[in-house]
Amino acid sequence: MEGRIQKVLAALGAGSRRYCEELIAAGRVTVNGEVAAVGVHVDDEQDSFAVDGVAIGGQPPATYLMLHKPRGYVTTAKDEKGRRTVLDLVADCPVRVVPVGRLDMYSEGLLLLTNDGALTNRLTHPRYEHEKEYLVWVQGDIDAALPLLSRPQEIDGMAMQAAMVKKKRAEILSMTLREGKNRQIRRMCEQAGLQVTRLKRVRVGALTLGELPLGKWRSLTESELAILTEK
Repeated sequence: MEGRIQKVLAALGAGSRRYCEELIAAGRVTVNGEVAAVGVHVDDEQDSFAVDGVAIGGQPPATYLMLHKPRGYVTTAKDEKGRRTVLDLVADCPVRVVPVGRLDMYSEGLLLLTNDGALTNRLTHPRYEHEKEYLVWVQGDIDAALPLLSRPQEIDGMAMQAAMVKKKRAEILSMTLREGKNRQIRRMCEQAGLQVTRLKRVRVGALTLGELPLGKWRSLTESELAILTEK
């Protein structure tokens, strides 16, 4: 990983970015044996680091986060258009993580982030068929659309599994999928004559969003992690 030293140290597990800045400013951090300055550019694959003479580095600890993604953020590490990304919301996490799967810019709800590539593959590979449940606010004739939404549909020439669809309230549907295609729910609803006005993911497998505030993140508990890896 390349970048400013405080960011790299935080990713290596030395503490939050702000704490690392304080360590550097106090002259307690060395790079390749030389006292470091805040903001210097480093590469953890080429440089060696120490705090108070104690070497740090190696693989960062496995980290698993749940984020309540708001609308207006793209689910990517970098965006060429300069839009806000979900990584901006977890910038205070001391370990670098990446999103598991995607929620489009105008969707919100439960998003997982991790630095565990094996778990990412497990959660995104079709063979594991982790259910994902969404609340969908729509406009249009819901009663006429329900039979269409509940049967297999074709998107981009591919047959998709039938979704589990329930009417929650007059304008809100619960839709559960076992596979995911780009903007699948929005496209399914459009094909059924409905316009989606709001889309929120509330569950991945047995893991639920719960009361996590909008825009906030937390670490998964050991029991939640076990739920995700039990298959």
